[in-house]
Amino acid sequence: MELGSISSAPRTVEEIFKDYSGRRAGIVRALTHDVDEFYAQCDPDKENLCLYGHSNDMWEVNLPAEEVPPELPEPALGINFARDVMSRRDWLSLIAMHSDSWLLSVAFYLGARLNRNERKRLFSMINELPTVFEVVSDRRRSKEKSGLDIANKLKVSNKIKSNPKPADEGYGEDDDDEHSETLCGTCGGSYNADEFWIACDVCERWFHGKCVKITPAKAESIKQYKCPSCSSKKGRQ
Repeated sequence: MELGSISSAPRTVEEIFKDYSGRRAGIVRALTHDVDEFYAQCDPDKENLCLYGHSNDMWEVNLPAEEVPPELPEPALGINFARDVMSRRDWLSLIAMHSDSWLLSVAFYLGARLNRNERKRLFSMINELPTVFEVVSDRRRSKEKSGLDIANKLKVSNKIKSNPKPADEGYGEDDDDEHSETLCGTCGGSYNADEFWIACDVCERWFHGKCVKITPAKAESIKQYKCPSCSSKKGRQ
């Protein structure tokens, strides 16, 4: 696990929120887009496992830290043991709730030196995002029925998704239901027809334009869009 040293830990409200957002995005991805891989890694026959979200939008299933006390608060221990004794939906929801608690504990651990107003501002920023539990419990179908298949159906010119056509031009309730399965790869929010979206050509995840700082006008000139996560992976190779 790469937790980073305390000396290099985020210090300002903005830095802590960025760290929180990255860890949250990783966990949301584990419990939604990558749910089958996550499920397979949580083998009940293995030792106590934890789900970690990293600040680079990645997730990891691993043993807890050996340091005592740990460098950062630890997530729920032994998530793998309940995998086969609960329904999949309930198990994922339980992990989502524990993950929300862990994300907050890490954020306020890092923000221990913030003053009252800064802590209030940090919580306000965090509270603008849906919780991991809200994202996971709102999914009506598993990844097998949504995921990449849904994304492929939603593709339009230049990977752009914006305001749909009026109902009399071919869009109905069924289409809205299909769109509602899409989650933003950054904030985890559900699809909203009133917002501009764009899809990554590499990982095929969808994003709010505002979350990746892409406007409709800018998207028109992009031949192949790569999300921040895929762009950073290429840079490290």
